Amino acid sequence: MPSPALLLNLALDLFSGQRQPRVTEPELVMDDPASAEAFMLAGREDGILAHTYLYHAIQASVVIAAGTTVLDLGCGPANQLAFIARLNPDARFIGLDASDAMLDLGRETLARNAITNTRLCAGDMTALRGFDDGSVDAVISTMSLHHLGSLEALSKTLCEARRVLRPGGGIYLVDFGRLRRQASQAFFATENAARQPRLFTEDYYNSLRAAFSLDELRAAAAVFGAATRIHRTFLVPFLVAIRSTASQPLRPATVAAARAIHAALSPRQQYELRDLSRFFAHGGFPLAFKPW
Repeated sequence: MPSPALLLNLALDLFSGQRQPRVTEPELVMDDPASAEAFMLAGREDGILAHTYLYHAIQASVVIAAGTTVLDLGCGPANQLAFIARLNPDARFIGLDASDAMLDLGRETLARNAITNTRLCAGDMTALRGFDDGSVDAVISTMSLHHLGSLEALSKTLCEARRVLRPGGGIYLVDFGRLRRQASQAFFATENAARQPRLFTEDYYNSLRAAFSLDELRAAAAVFGAATRIHRTFLVPFLVAIRSTASQPLRPATVAAARAIHAALSPRQQYELRDLSRFFAHGGFPLAFKPW
């Protein structure tokens, strides 16, 4: 069940007359090696975000068919991409990121998880050079759009995604939405601060401040026309998902992999997965498959 504090913050944000401006992310300074390592471990595929990786892997899988090529925009250290690739071993994945350091971490992630159906490449998501029109079967992106510097960059990214996507191809894009109250942003960032490295909490808060609004995401996603729908979490757009209206039935290998990953989660992570699922489901976006 949601905590009283969470429900209070949702209600306050829903009825607030405030409108927070977007604040682009500052550079996160990791000058303490121990803090930097803790930050890295928290974001690993077996860290405190494992339940969110499984959630988005399941939701993304309904737009991924067997034998298709999927482009992940802003793959970062490939923690999320590794989950999606594990659930879809019969698809091919390309992870794109502008940071060579992130790509190096991504290769470590893929090697550690024995992922063989994925390759990583350097590139700018606002200008997908090297990708022909209609050359991929699905485009995904998880928690990366808020890193973009401007609304113009967001628009360019989604236009490029539409260009390289084959007609009828799949889309799954998810990111934070900008909340109305700065106090709500601070609440979500610090709710689990006792279990998070300080740098992780700081980055979380900065990400919420840098999020695009629901209206801004909806306007940028209009390039896909009726092929996608916009979904959000219950009451407020804490998270916003843009997903294709057409979906693929989940294949037995996908279901089996999701169940295996879920079984390996801690009881707390299993609870948090169900909690996240309810948060989106009450907003009209049910989980495609419940692995519990």
